Amino acid sequence: MFVPSHYREPDVSWMVDLMRANPLAQMTSNGTPADGPFATHLPVITNPEWEGQPTTDLAGMQLLGHMNRANPHWAALETGTVILLTFTGPHAYVSPTVYDITPAAPTWNFTSVHVHGVVEKIDSMEETLGVVQATVQEFEKEFGHSWDMSESVDYFRKIVSGVGAFHIRVTKAEGMFKLSQEQRPEVRDRVVQSFAGRGCTRHAQTADLMSRLP
Repeated sequence: MFVPSHYREPDVSWMVDLMRANPLAQMTSNGTPADGPFATHLPVITNPEWEGQPTTDLAGMQLLGHMNRANPHWAALETGTVILLTFTGPHAYVSPTVYDITPAAPTWNFTSVHVHGVVEKIDSMEETLGVVQATVQEFEKEFGHSWDMSESVDYFRKIVSGVGAFHIRVTKAEGMFKLSQEQRPEVRDRVVQSFAGRGCTRHAQTADLMSRLP
């Protein structure tokens, strides 16, 4: 990903926060000349057993993911496959009318993290079940209502044979936070106010990030 220096993440925590707040990633890997590359949207979490600390480029971080085994992407994956995960955060169109200056050009403010990593496929159905359970626990904690899955574990066991789970060892990551940093402070403030007044969650989240820029 091409990231101009003034759009790089202010701190590694911004990348980690974006990934955890927007865990439905697009995973891309090479295919055959006939098929082209594979791309699958799937939930990705930090491996709860990983005890490391994020480095500046997240190298060494351990992630977990899973997809439908019927997906041709699963059959194409092998342990050792190099993949790219794309996490997309808050984003919004910026109209030149907001700038209140001339000349001006429209643009799109957006946030994204690209994670490169190596896949290790999981063969054990019990370990696969563990990935599913860890994913449920993470998402219930962050986005749900602390649903108790204990009465559904037997159901999970019936369907887990159709799930393909894997570990991802991160080799590097890049974050792009394009949030009007090139504009003068008063112009950037007008963009923030415009987004905050839209009554849309996506715009509000973008305005919040812009307000927190160092």
